[in-house]
Amino acid sequence: MSDMNRRLKSQIWSSVVTIVLVEGKNLMSVNMDGFSDPYVKFRLGQEKYKSKVSYKTLNPRWLEQFDLHLYEDQSQELELTVWDKDKSKDDFMGRCIIDLSQLEREKTHRIKQPLDEATGCIFLLLTISGTTASESISDLTSYDENPREIEMLKERYSIWRTFNNLRDVGHLTVRVYKAHGLASADLGGKSDPFCVLELVNARLQTQTEYKTLAPSWQKIFTFNVKDINSILEVTVYDEDRDHKVEFLGKVAIPLLRIKNNEKRWYALKDKKLYSRAKGNNPQIFLEMSVIWNPLRACIRTLNPKEEKYMQADLKFKRQVFVRNVMRLKVIIMWFIEISKCIQNCFEWESTFQSALALAVFSILCYYFEPYMVPLALLLIFFKCYIVKTVTGVWSLTEDEDEPFGEDDDDEEDKDKEEKKSLKERLQAIQEVTQTVQNSIGYIASLGESVKNTFNFTVPFLSYLSVVILVAIAFVLYWIPVRYLILIWGVNKFARKLLRPHTVPNNEILDLLSRVPDNEELIACRELKPYPSTELERRRDQRKKPKIT
Repeated sequence: MSDMNRRLKSQIWSSVVTIVLVEGKNLMSVNMDGFSDPYVKFRLGQEKYKSKVSYKTLNPRWLEQFDLHLYEDQSQELELTVWDKDKSKDDFMGRCIIDLSQLEREKTHRIKQPLDEATGCIFLLLTISGTTASESISDLTSYDENPREIEMLKERYSIWRTFNNLRDVGHLTVRVYKAHGLASADLGGKSDPFCVLELVNARLQTQTEYKTLAPSWQKIFTFNVKDINSILEVTVYDEDRDHKVEFLGKVAIPLLRIKNNEKRWYALKDKKLYSRAKGNNPQIFLEMSVIWNPLRACIRTLNPKEEKYMQADLKFKRQVFVRNVMRLKVIIMWFIEISKCIQNCFEWESTFQSALALAVFSILCYYFEPYMVPLALLLIFFKCYIVKTVTGVWSLTEDEDEPFGEDDDDEEDKDKEEKKSLKERLQAIQEVTQTVQNSIGYIASLGESVKNTFNFTVPFLSYLSVVILVAIAFVLYWIPVRYLILIWGVNKFARKLLRPHTVPNNEILDLLSRVPDNEELIACRELKPYPSTELERRRDQRKKPKIT
């Protein structure tokens, strides 16, 4: 009866309100030390949620997500109240009201809401999606595609209108049809699946289909694309009691790989995006199209990447540490091989090779000009382009770059009565090892991104790099280096005076941040919808090799 009541109650929901509580700014001081211990309470109708407490700060950063359900016959006013955590009685720090009826559905809104009766403001992301009404605009059964709208979109992102709005890079349309082969999450052998689509900080979701392993959502969603190098994440969850969810499968799709209006099945993968998700070859049927402006995309690529607020904390794990060390080892070995090759030239182990190297070195030293540096890098692009063209391999295949072991699943501590002093010592050690682990991972990721830039792993970014190098070579050829250094220095000194609100950035690192490293390539690697042979089935099911 309770399960039937839950289903009946769920069917009355008109939509789901997803809130990502990001941070607070300049909140009022309550404590004697000039700080506060703020947390936020949410109330929508009869539903209530409370965030975690952020201690001793007036600028808390929570990064928490909440899902509330919206009913047709209830008030659509979302109430937020901010409180200071105290031992006796919590102190009131302000409140604000957000009228949901004024917000556009199926769109993620960035809201900075000032607090009434107090100082400061709250920054959050709010999305109203998961609409259950069949007559909604997101329902494919009632959606009628307008050719005129498509033509208007193409005109909006045409080359001739590049400078109308540089931040509006493109428009993404995703049609979510159905899925099958999902794992059973309920005791009755069924699941209550719903699908979540995330593009950086934009988050939309479908309605929940109850008691099925082959849901048919039939929804259409649209996203504003701010960076063409972004990755669309499509995740299927099982809805559980008390609004909890259970993971069923996920697929990551780079926007640059999308083939417009192609209907196809995508194999769902596990949380780490390494292998297939549990179930009977779980898949999801999608159709996507993206219209974008190449010049705006190039300009956006050379600017800082948008921060994704909701992402997992990088805790220390032995497998992650070992994997990052192995990744760094590959990069170091690459440099060692180059240094050995150069050393062999100096040692005259091969007379022809050393004589040729001496002649090239002498000519380069005699005729060297600064513009030759980008031209030399262009030769590397040319060599990799020839290799890729001959071999016909332009992306990571299913058998390449297997991960170095699996991460341990998060488990509860078995010994909860451990002494606090020992916990503190272990925590201090963990913080140090975590810093080392993440630093090694960053270095390895940067090295892999450099290599993948030259390897045409993402052709758009490699071609963009080629164009930039040609432009740099042309500038260095015609303009003396001293003038360029002078212009660079004057720009650095004058930036703060002329553009005080600009964010300092390095265009090279911004470009490299868009190039996927090997971990991201593995995550975005597509699996075959159906393993065609017994060998492939065994390969999908085998365990990853353990590293000792």
